[in-house]
Amino acid sequence: MGVLYFAKQKIYNKNKKVFAHELLFRDSEHGIKNFPTNIKATSNVLINVLINVSDVIEETGTVLVNVDEAFLLSGMIDLLDKKKFMLEILETTDLTDKVIAKIKQYHKRGFKIAIDDFDCTAEMTRKFTPILKYVHLVKIDVILAEYENIKAMVPKLKKLGLKVLAEKIETLEEYTSYVEMGFDLFQGYYLSKPQTVEINRSRDLTEVVILNVIKLLRNDADTHAIEAYIKQRSELCFKLIKFLNVEGAFESEIVSIIQAITLLGRDKLLRWLFLYLHAEMEESPISQIILEISLHRAEIMEANVTSADKDKAYLAGMFSMIGPLFDTTNAEIVKDINLDKEIEDLVVRSKGKFLSGLVKAQVKEQAYLKRLFMEKFDKIDPIDILYTLEANGIEVDTSKM
Repeated sequence: MGVLYFAKQKIYNKNKKVFAHELLFRDSEHGIKNFPTNIKATSNVLINVLINVSDVIEETGTVLVNVDEAFLLSGMIDLLDKKKFMLEILETTDLTDKVIAKIKQYHKRGFKIAIDDFDCTAEMTRKFTPILKYVHLVKIDVILAEYENIKAMVPKLKKLGLKVLAEKIETLEEYTSYVEMGFDLFQGYYLSKPQTVEINRSRDLTEVVILNVIKLLRNDADTHAIEAYIKQRSELCFKLIKFLNVEGAFESEIVSIIQAITLLGRDKLLRWLFLYLHAEMEESPISQIILEISLHRAEIMEANVTSADKDKAYLAGMFSMIGPLFDTTNAEIVKDINLDKEIEDLVVRSKGKFLSGLVKAQVKEQAYLKRLFMEKFDKIDPIDILYTLEANGIEVDTSKM
């Protein structure tokens, strides 16, 4: 059995009653050895919290989970219960028009949204002003922020109808001071240190197992075949049914895989599996990049089609890089899946109705990578460039050197 670690830290109201918990990434019993990408850190925590949510939020029913632009655009938030999870936007989040639109969308759907580590500077205030109308809670870092700036900012935020939280409270004097200043909520070592949580899990749920379930999901011939396969993997079976039961969105308890597939729906189950894939992926930087690019593609392609085609376009984007993720070709990966013809046209043959969306995504990817390549060109080994050119069938004419 492997062990997954994460931490939870309590958040208190003025009466020192627990209001919520914040979930924090950990990769060891004693803290963080190697912090991965934000999306992997959040995925690693969530995939286990989703099936153990009652153990995590026993006193409050609410948890705050850190999200950045990658996670906001990934589609994985669709797995979360808006009544239990508050989205805590990291202070480093790139608030592009697309990210702001997504925040607006989740706000409209009923998610509560918080801003993390707000430092009360003019710069950060300008950055987050476009989304304040969608925000429920602002967490102010009382160590990072200047006291006078905090004193001036709190009444402005409360006038907008926002709750304000003082985080990193370390002494009774600080707590008393910020209560008097008008803060609603409090978090910090004075009140409660983060508590590390261990979850034992089997490591037999590998990328290959997940991929096979995805293949079966895309084979719409027989849901019983999916059930039979999942039943052979007790870990996957247990976690899927437990996830649905704790989600609490259904009238009756989920007792079978057939029932789970039917009630959850294949699109949402696929997103759950991609979240699991993020959490289970080996510590390979290139694999993480491929996953993140595939999710960016999915978002771009989904936005480029009519509402009737959005699900197909999103899946096409996710599958467009599935081959390299497993060190093979797209054609080899999907040959037994029986994909929808329009999705397969794009994924395998790079043609069809979703091609324009793929091209738009690739143009953005190529522009970014070209800029990155040129910025770091002097640090790249020429041998690596030559091997890359050769692998892509590009001849090097040394007579022109």
